[in-house]
Amino acid sequence: MRKITYIFLLTLVLGACNTDNNHFKLKGRMRNMNQGEFYIYSLDGSVNGIDTIKVNGGKLAYEMPCARPTTLMLVFPNFSEQPVFAEPGKSVELRADASHLKELEITGTKENELMNDFRKQIANASPPEILKYAEQFVKDHPTSSISTYILRKYFIAGAKPDYKKAEKLLKIMQEENPENREIIRLSAQLKPLAGLTIGSQLPNFTAYDINGNLVSKSSLNAPVALITTWATWNYDSQTFQRQLKGYVKRSKGRLKAVSICVDPYKKTCRDFLKNDSLTIWPTICDEQMLESPLLQKLGLYTIPGNILLKDGKIIARDLKLTDLQRRLEELI
Repeated sequence: MRKITYIFLLTLVLGACNTDNNHFKLKGRMRNMNQGEFYIYSLDGSVNGIDTIKVNGGKLAYEMPCARPTTLMLVFPNFSEQPVFAEPGKSVELRADASHLKELEITGTKENELMNDFRKQIANASPPEILKYAEQFVKDHPTSSISTYILRKYFIAGAKPDYKKAEKLLKIMQEENPENREIIRLSAQLKPLAGLTIGSQLPNFTAYDINGNLVSKSSLNAPVALITTWATWNYDSQTFQRQLKGYVKRSKGRLKAVSICVDPYKKTCRDFLKNDSLTIWPTICDEQMLESPLLQKLGLYTIPGNILLKDGKIIARDLKLTDLQRRLEELI
């Protein structure tokens, strides 16, 4: 009887330590952050909107339903982002210093530990070196979820996208993993981007703003036009939305703008705009975050992101905010 009781208790303890096959767990410690919070969202909609992860006493814990591997994005208080690769039935541990978030480590699965190695490799590398390391990583690990993340981050959504290089790398990945859903979707997203390079015309689009008004390509019919992406949880993009108000007013009609908010709820977007009186140009929020069909059609995958047009032609994409401000000053 005593032996049966011991086995029963041991089973309970082991069961409490493991994650069932339908969930994924993230736990860990944050040095130099006793209390606080940050956000987490998924690139494929596995997380419904944006979740909040609380930090209490430097510790954190998060659990989510997980039916298939997915890439999660952690958004820290300084608005930097880092990926976490979730798998059904797995549990990982995060160790990070709030003052050195680029050095965070996530252990517990091969994918996350492989990402740790890549972070270390690029930690002190120059931008050209990072691109070389990123390209080599994809070639060495074509079936890894990390390669999909790297391809999107450095060759599609980077400040200087290289769609031809992205196509070549994607072909390697497809040959090794032809049934992968993320690769198939990334391939579909990449196709229209070839027509969105500098000097090309903006494609036709239609959408509805948060007030139900139709927005289209003709909404940007002006000598200078700007499309921006932003979110209420991203400080830099918030700041630029406030600055954009001044540019639009000063331009006296020469500049027209359309903003796309990637918040999961229209209400938070609408409340922010109302509080800051940012209602003199249309804002679109379809509540699909970075999975928005409009963002995919326009090839916008970063927050903040932007497309700058002059006389209807694209003259710049995804400029850093300081560069965008300089260009707007010159144009208006």
